[in-house]
Amino acid sequence: MRSIWNGAISFGLVSIPIKVVNATESHSISFRQVHLDDGGRIRYRKFCELEDREVTTGEIGKAYEDADGTLIPITDEELSALPIPTARTIEIVAFVPAERIDPLQMDTAYYLAANGVPATKPYVLLREALKRSQKVAVAKFALRGRERLGMLRVVDDVIAMHGLLWPDEIRSTEEVAPDASVTVRDKELDLADALMDTLGEVELTELHDDYREAVEELVAAKASGELPAAPPAGERAGGKVLDLMAALEKSVRAAKVSRGEKAGEEKGEEAGARTGESAEVTPLPSRRSARTAPKEVGGKKSTSTARKTAAKKTVAKSTAKSTAKSTAKSTGQAAGKATATKSTAKKTAAKKTTAKKATGKKAAAKKATPRGRASA
Repeated sequence: MRSIWNGAISFGLVSIPIKVVNATESHSISFRQVHLDDGGRIRYRKFCELEDREVTTGEIGKAYEDADGTLIPITDEELSALPIPTARTIEIVAFVPAERIDPLQMDTAYYLAANGVPATKPYVLLREALKRSQKVAVAKFALRGRERLGMLRVVDDVIAMHGLLWPDEIRSTEEVAPDASVTVRDKELDLADALMDTLGEVELTELHDDYREAVEELVAAKASGELPAAPPAGERAGGKVLDLMAALEKSVRAAKVSRGEKAGEEKGEEAGARTGESAEVTPLPSRRSARTAPKEVGGKKSTSTARKTAAKKTVAKSTAKSTAKSTAKSTGQAAGKATATKSTAKKTAAKKTTAKKATGKKAAAKKATPRGRASA
């Protein structure tokens, strides 16, 4: 490991020469920007706004930008002349229990290595003192041009230092906290406890970055000229409104199955193990289920469905009748005069026809009477 800072730990009157090395490394895959047309690298160059030309590193200095946009030049000599007692020293200021340090304050981690043989004895002394006291050391140090806060603790046989954010750099949680009016039932807490117990613990060393491995496989496939495999379609959790109790119970059963255990068939048995009763599940009706009644397994409609269907048919018939009546009424009013005229004409024609028939019968009767008398 290459050291990034050399100095000493100030432990009272004891000085321990040390070297600082990075304790972590990033395995994230980085990409270069390229020109899509020809694949050429895209590079950034530093230009002076006033002269409109590219400048070298030796021509670049520091300046502080004021609130009104004014730039105030600051030289490296002026910064180095400032009184920083921790310029080359990690100065321990206190020893506190580890739980006093808020994890939100923790920043980059470093390993502190003894720098030379003379530093071995005081280094081991500080390490063993931290182990026996079960405390951590709070220290100040200067790195990359500013004073920082740090925490020293023992990792295996090495003293590690975590850079800490200053307390005023931690934002308040007032605007992030959820609505305080929300209440959680004891049964929901019992199911949450059951889910936590079922998931159990995990070895952190077994966890790995699945996305990084997928990116590496993609790069390797394209480098060898192969087509990348299509990723499996995964289910995405949308913004659905779920029954919290049902979701917790399902999560507990799924966790048991993933661990090779037999999932309980009865819903809420996890909470029942703690409370002596099974959890009540209150399904949330959706818009679709509110309009459509459920069907039975055999394909037959339920009684409620049949009644609803019959009611719909009755309403449809009555609606059709009323529509027909209203249509006939409006049509009859419009054609009333024409209908009356036609009926009058029909009556007149019928009277004429009846009169003609009567006249014909009388004539036939007169002719028939003489013939009868002659034959007699």
